[in-house]
Amino acid sequence: MREAVKNTLPRPLLRTAAGLRDSAQRALQWPSATFHPWRRESIARLTGFENRYRGERCFILGNGPSLQRTDVPRLRDEFTFGMNRVYLAFEGWGFQTSFLVAVNSLVIEQCRDDFQALHLPKFFSWRAHRDLYPAGEPDAWTHFLHTTYTGPKFARDARGRMWEGATVTFVCLQLAFFMGFETAILLGVDHHFSAVGPPNQTVVSQGDDPDHFAPGYFGKGFRWQLPDLATSEVGYRMARDAFERAGRQVLDATVGGQLQVFEKRDFEDLV
Repeated sequence: MREAVKNTLPRPLLRTAAGLRDSAQRALQWPSATFHPWRRESIARLTGFENRYRGERCFILGNGPSLQRTDVPRLRDEFTFGMNRVYLAFEGWGFQTSFLVAVNSLVIEQCRDDFQALHLPKFFSWRAHRDLYPAGEPDAWTHFLHTTYTGPKFARDARGRMWEGATVTFVCLQLAFFMGFETAILLGVDHHFSAVGPPNQTVVSQGDDPDHFAPGYFGKGFRWQLPDLATSEVGYRMARDAFERAGRQVLDATVGGQLQVFEKRDFEDLV
Protein backbone atom coordinates (compact mmCIF):
# COMPACT_ATOMS: atom_id res chain seq x y z
CA MET A 1 0.00 0.00 0.00
CA ARG A 2 2.79 2.40 0.91
CA GLU A 3 4.53 1.90 -2.44
CA ALA A 4 1.22 2.32 -4.28
CA VAL A 5 0.63 5.67 -2.58
CA LYS A 6 4.17 6.79 -3.36
CA ASN A 7 3.75 5.89 -7.01
CA THR A 8 0.60 8.02 -7.33
CA LEU A 9 2.12 11.19 -5.83
CA PRO A 10 4.07 13.66 -7.98
CA ARG A 11 7.83 13.61 -7.39
CA PRO A 12 8.04 17.28 -6.25
CA LEU A 13 5.51 16.53 -3.53
CA LEU A 14 7.46 13.43 -2.45
CA ARG A 15 10.66 15.46 -2.24
CA THR A 16 8.91 18.13 -0.19
CA ALA A 17 7.50 15.52 2.19
CA ALA A 18 10.91 13.89 2.60
CA GLY A 19 12.49 17.27 3.27
CA LEU A 20 9.92 18.08 5.93
CA ARG A 21 10.43 14.70 7.58
CA ASP A 22 14.20 15.16 7.64
CA SER A 23 13.87 18.69 9.03
CA ALA A 24 11.57 17.42 11.79
CA GLN A 25 14.05 14.69 12.67
CA ARG A 26 16.89 17.19 13.00
CA ALA A 27 14.69 19.55 15.01
CA LEU A 28 14.04 16.81 17.57
CA GLN A 29 17.79 16.20 17.96
CA TRP A 30 18.75 19.87 18.21
CA PRO A 31 17.89 20.76 21.86
CA SER A 32 19.93 17.95 23.42
CA ALA A 33 22.79 18.40 20.94
CA THR A 34 22.90 22.10 21.78
CA PHE A 35 22.15 22.47 25.48
CA HIS A 36 23.16 19.24 27.22
CA PRO A 37 26.11 19.92 29.57
CA TRP A 38 28.28 17.30 27.87
CA ARG A 39 27.72 18.94 24.50
CA ARG A 40 28.29 22.42 25.91
CA GLU A 41 31.63 21.23 27.27
CA SER A 42 32.51 19.67 23.91
CA ILE A 43 31.61 22.85 22.04
CA ALA A 44 33.86 24.86 24.33
CA ARG A 45 36.79 22.48 23.86
CA LEU A 46 36.24 22.23 20.11
CA THR A 47 36.87 25.98 19.96
CA GLY A 48 40.47 25.24 20.89
CA PHE A 49 40.88 23.26 17.68
CA GLU A 50 39.62 25.99 15.36
CA ASN A 51 42.43 26.81 12.87
CA ARG A 52 45.00 25.36 15.29
CA TYR A 53 46.82 23.65 12.41
CA ARG A 54 46.60 26.40 9.82
CA GLY A 55 49.04 25.76 6.96
CA GLU A 56 49.80 22.18 8.02
CA ARG A 57 48.95 18.95 6.22
CA CYS A 58 47.23 15.86 7.59
CA PHE A 59 46.65 12.28 6.52
CA ILE A 60 43.16 10.82 6.84
CA LEU A 61 43.47 7.06 7.20
CA GLY A 62 40.59 5.00 5.93
CA ASN A 63 40.50 1.38 7.01
CA GLY A 64 40.59 -0.36 3.64
CA PRO A 65 42.75 -3.41 2.81
CA SER A 66 45.14 -1.13 0.90
CA LEU A 67 46.62 -0.02 4.23
CA GLN A 68 48.34 -3.40 4.28
CA ARG A 69 50.25 -2.25 1.19
CA THR A 70 51.03 1.20 2.59
CA ASP A 71 54.08 2.05 4.69
CA VAL A 72 51.97 3.72 7.38
CA PRO A 73 54.76 3.80 10.04
CA ARG A 74 56.39 6.55 7.97
CA LEU A 75 53.57 8.83 9.15
CA ARG A 76 54.70 8.68 12.78
CA ASP A 77 55.57 12.40 12.81
CA GLU A 78 52.63 13.55 10.68
CA PHE A 79 49.19 14.70 11.80
CA THR A 80 46.84 11.78 11.27
CA PHE A 81 43.12 11.08 11.56
CA GLY A 82 42.10 7.51 12.34
CA MET A 83 38.57 6.14 12.18
CA ASN A 84 36.51 3.53 13.99
CA ARG A 85 38.68 0.49 14.82
CA VAL A 86 41.95 1.93 13.49
CA TYR A 87 43.44 1.29 16.94
CA LEU A 88 43.79 -2.39 15.96
CA ALA A 89 46.82 -1.30 13.89
CA PHE A 90 48.49 0.95 16.48
CA GLU A 91 50.82 -1.71 17.89
CA GLY A 92 52.01 -2.80 14.47
CA TRP A 93 52.54 0.78 13.29
CA GLY A 94 54.39 1.78 16.44
CA PHE A 95 52.28 4.91 16.95
CA GLN A 96 48.70 5.99 17.43
CA THR A 97 46.92 8.49 15.22
CA SER A 98 46.71 12.13 16.28
CA PHE A 99 42.90 11.95 16.36
CA LEU A 100 40.22 9.27 16.31
CA VAL A 101 36.73 9.75 14.85
CA ALA A 102 33.71 7.42 15.09
CA VAL A 103 30.11 8.37 14.35
CA ASN A 104 28.38 5.09 13.49
CA SER A 105 26.14 4.07 16.38
CA LEU A 106 26.68 0.33 15.86
CA VAL A 107 30.46 0.71 15.92
CA ILE A 108 30.38 2.91 19.03
CA GLU A 109 28.03 0.55 20.87
CA GLN A 110 30.10 -2.57 20.16
CA CYS A 111 33.53 -0.98 20.69
CA ARG A 112 32.70 1.13 23.74
CA ASP A 113 35.34 -0.37 26.02
CA ASP A 114 38.06 -0.01 23.39
CA PHE A 115 37.16 3.64 22.75
CA GLN A 116 37.08 4.45 26.45
CA ALA A 117 40.60 3.04 26.89
CA LEU A 118 42.16 5.31 24.24
CA HIS A 119 44.08 8.36 25.38
CA LEU A 120 44.07 10.66 22.37
CA PRO A 121 41.65 13.31 21.10
CA LYS A 122 38.47 11.37 20.26
CA PHE A 123 35.44 12.64 18.35
CA PHE A 124 32.11 10.80 18.55
CA SER A 125 28.57 11.40 17.36
CA TRP A 126 26.40 12.95 20.04
CA ARG A 127 23.67 10.54 18.98
CA ALA A 128 25.57 7.68 20.65
CA HIS A 129 26.65 9.42 23.85
CA ARG A 130 24.60 7.13 26.10
CA ASP A 131 25.99 4.01 24.42
CA LEU A 132 29.51 5.29 24.97
CA TYR A 133 29.07 6.45 28.56
CA PRO A 134 25.97 4.73 29.98
CA ALA A 135 27.09 5.56 33.51
CA GLY A 136 29.50 8.26 34.57
CA GLU A 137 31.05 11.25 32.85
CA PRO A 138 32.98 11.26 29.56
CA ASP A 139 36.74 11.46 29.85
CA ALA A 140 38.74 14.57 29.00
CA TRP A 141 39.78 13.13 25.61
CA THR A 142 36.20 12.86 24.34
CA HIS A 143 34.52 15.44 22.11
CA PHE A 144 30.92 15.04 20.98
CA LEU A 145 29.89 16.15 17.49
CA HIS A 146 26.31 16.87 16.44
CA THR A 147 26.29 14.64 13.35
CA THR A 148 23.14 13.76 11.40
CA TYR A 149 22.14 11.31 8.69
CA THR A 150 20.08 13.93 6.84
CA GLY A 151 20.53 17.51 5.66
CA PRO A 152 23.46 17.35 3.20
CA LYS A 153 26.06 20.06 3.84
CA PHE A 154 29.78 20.55 4.34
CA ALA A 155 30.19 22.08 7.78
CA ARG A 156 33.05 24.55 8.09
CA ASP A 157 32.42 24.85 11.82
CA ALA A 158 32.60 21.55 13.72
CA ARG A 159 30.80 23.05 16.71
CA GLY A 160 27.49 23.05 14.83
CA ARG A 161 25.64 20.35 12.95
CA MET A 162 27.68 18.13 10.66
CA TRP A 163 26.26 15.86 7.96
CA GLU A 164 27.77 12.37 8.01
CA GLY A 165 27.59 11.83 4.26
CA ALA A 166 27.31 8.04 4.76
CA THR A 167 30.98 7.78 5.76
CA VAL A 168 33.08 8.81 8.73
CA THR A 169 35.75 9.91 6.24
CA PHE A 170 33.55 12.86 5.30
CA VAL A 171 33.31 13.85 8.98
CA CYS A 172 37.11 13.73 9.18
CA LEU A 173 37.37 16.05 6.19
CA GLN A 174 35.06 18.55 7.89
CA LEU A 175 37.12 18.37 11.08
CA ALA A 176 40.35 18.83 9.11
CA PHE A 177 38.89 21.93 7.47
CA PHE A 178 37.76 23.35 10.82
CA MET A 179 41.20 22.71 12.30
CA GLY A 180 42.78 24.72 9.50
CA PHE A 181 44.74 22.03 7.68
CA GLU A 182 45.96 23.28 4.31
CA THR A 183 46.11 19.84 2.71
CA ALA A 184 44.22 16.68 3.62
CA ILE A 185 45.56 13.45 2.13
CA LEU A 186 43.44 10.30 1.98
CA LEU A 187 44.99 6.89 2.53
CA GLY A 188 43.23 3.56 2.79
CA VAL A 189 40.01 4.94 1.32
CA ASP A 190 39.61 2.05 -1.11
CA HIS A 191 36.00 2.98 -2.00
CA HIS A 192 35.27 -0.63 -2.82
CA PHE A 193 33.61 -3.42 -0.83
CA SER A 194 33.15 -7.08 -1.60
CA ALA A 195 30.03 -7.11 0.60
CA VAL A 196 26.90 -6.36 -1.44
CA GLY A 197 23.34 -5.49 -0.56
CA PRO A 198 21.07 -2.48 0.01
CA PRO A 199 23.04 0.58 1.19
CA ASN A 200 22.97 1.12 4.96
CA GLN A 201 21.36 -2.26 5.65
CA THR A 202 22.52 -3.76 8.95
CA VAL A 203 24.20 -7.15 8.54
CA VAL A 204 26.08 -9.53 10.84
CA SER A 205 29.56 -10.61 9.78
CA GLN A 206 29.83 -14.36 9.26
CA GLY A 207 33.62 -14.64 9.32
CA ASP A 208 36.85 -12.80 8.59
CA ASP A 209 36.49 -9.29 7.20
CA PRO A 210 37.92 -8.91 3.66
CA ASP A 211 36.95 -5.23 3.34
CA HIS A 212 39.23 -3.72 5.99
CA PHE A 213 42.91 -3.87 6.88
CA ALA A 214 42.46 -6.57 9.56
CA PRO A 215 40.43 -9.82 9.32
CA GLY A 216 38.94 -9.12 12.75
CA TYR A 217 38.02 -5.52 12.01
CA PHE A 218 34.35 -6.40 11.53
CA GLY A 219 34.91 -10.05 12.44
CA LYS A 220 32.43 -12.86 12.98
CA GLY A 221 29.36 -11.70 14.88
CA PHE A 222 30.02 -7.97 14.43
CA ARG A 223 26.99 -5.94 13.34
CA TRP A 224 27.68 -3.30 10.71
CA GLN A 225 25.96 -1.40 7.93
CA LEU A 226 26.59 -1.98 4.25
CA PRO A 227 28.27 0.96 2.50
CA ASP A 228 26.47 3.70 0.60
CA LEU A 229 29.16 4.69 -1.88
CA ALA A 230 26.90 6.93 -3.98
CA THR A 231 25.97 9.14 -1.02
CA SER A 232 29.56 9.24 0.18
CA GLU A 233 30.62 10.58 -3.22
CA VAL A 234 28.11 13.44 -2.80
CA GLY A 235 29.90 14.36 0.41
CA TYR A 236 33.36 13.97 -1.10
CA ARG A 237 32.49 16.38 -3.90
CA MET A 238 31.24 18.88 -1.31
CA ALA A 239 34.54 18.53 0.56
CA ARG A 240 36.62 18.96 -2.60
CA ASP A 241 34.74 22.12 -3.53
CA ALA A 242 34.91 23.60 -0.01
CA PHE A 243 38.65 23.05 0.24
CA GLU A 244 39.26 24.47 -3.24
CA ARG A 245 37.18 27.58 -2.58
CA ALA A 246 39.31 28.20 0.51
CA GLY A 247 42.53 27.80 -1.49
CA ARG A 248 43.24 24.42 0.09
CA GLN A 249 43.22 20.89 -1.29
CA VAL A 250 42.28 17.26 -0.72
CA LEU A 251 44.53 14.64 -2.30
CA ASP A 252 44.03 10.89 -2.61
CA ALA A 253 47.11 8.70 -2.15
CA THR A 254 45.23 5.45 -1.54
CA VAL A 255 47.09 2.53 -3.09
CA GLY A 256 44.80 1.19 -5.83
CA GLY A 257 41.83 3.20 -4.56
CA GLN A 258 38.73 3.40 -6.77
CA LEU A 259 37.50 6.81 -5.63
CA GLN A 260 37.67 9.29 -8.54
CA VAL A 261 36.70 12.57 -6.84
CA PHE A 262 40.07 13.89 -5.65
CA GLU A 263 43.40 14.47 -7.35
CA LYS A 264 45.52 11.33 -7.20
CA ARG A 265 49.03 11.35 -5.77
CA ASP A 266 51.63 8.68 -5.15
CA PHE A 267 52.20 8.01 -1.46
CA GLU A 268 55.95 7.64 -1.92
CA ASP A 269 56.19 11.08 -3.51
CA LEU A 270 54.33 12.67 -0.60
CA VAL A 271 56.40 11.18 2.21
